[in-house]
Amino acid sequence: MAFHSQVDLVGGYYDAGDNVKFTFPMAFSITMLAWSVLEFGQSLGTDLQHSLKAIQWGTDYLLKATSIPGFVFAQVGDPYGDHNCWERPEDMDTPRTPYAVSKEFPGSEVSAEIAAALAASSMVFRPINRGYSARLLKRARMVFEFADKYRGSYNDSLGPWACPFYCDYSGYQDELVWGAAWLLRATKAPYYRNYVLANIQNLDKSSSFAEFGWDTKHAGINVLVSRASICSIKF
Repeated sequence: MAFHSQVDLVGGYYDAGDNVKFTFPMAFSITMLAWSVLEFGQSLGTDLQHSLKAIQWGTDYLLKATSIPGFVFAQVGDPYGDHNCWERPEDMDTPRTPYAVSKEFPGSEVSAEIAAALAASSMVFRPINRGYSARLLKRARMVFEFADKYRGSYNDSLGPWACPFYCDYSGYQDELVWGAAWLLRATKAPYYRNYVLANIQNLDKSSSFAEFGWDTKHAGINVLVSRASICSIKF
């Protein structure tokens, strides 16, 4: 739904050559950046600092997008008008209408992906900024709870503003398990282990495990769950 009150959503990343901010794929990009640093950060050399800045630029925005209780901002900008007027950000003059999901208009996939991004990023910053790391993890828990408690697809809640641009074709169950798996890795809390066990059976068995991206998380879930098992978090 369109959000008609003024809110600070400065920051984050544009989708492509346009000036629309689609939070769902943006959050996935931040999750993947954080994951790459967790796995390969020691090999990045001087580029590690660039990676950390890129991640924080995204997580600062995700904190803003989840700063109003009961709402998660899933998009900024009208994609139809914006796609007809490509221009550099310095010249942007298209409406910056924010679109949010809520209790009444849920969006479990975008909310759970934000939780995954914040949880993964909290581990990145834990050794260097414990206060910021704790803030990210606290928000990740809250947003995941929101995603799980008020289940529904943002396809239905945002309608033509989300589809066909970043329509969620695989359903939101994979994002819920993906978010829980990242929170399990970040916290080692039994709650998230039990959540993964209880909900992983709900994943669409027809989905391809050869595909991994902003919409389909099955392959990534397999990696995280396998890693957790190897690291003695028993399933």
